[in-house]
Amino acid sequence: MRVSEFRQAVLDEFGSGFGRVVTSDLVLTEFGGRTADQAIGAGEDAREVWIALCRAADVPTSRWHGAGLPLPRS
Repeated sequence: MRVSEFRQAVLDEFGSGFGRVVTSDLVLTEFGGRTADQAIGAGEDAREVWIALCRAADVPTSRWHGAGLPLPRS
């Protein structure tokens, strides 16, 4: 997952306003108490940060995979 795909996944799941709050304020224990923004900024894998964010925010597992990817063309 690229960082741009991570950002799109956050937008799709949480919306623009709440997405910014979640990535900047929600502490991810899996990343040593850093927020998603801090973990991404430190070079952590975007997919791993996304999964940790999903766990921390109680996102249903059915929405963890494929998030942030463009929809297939018809």
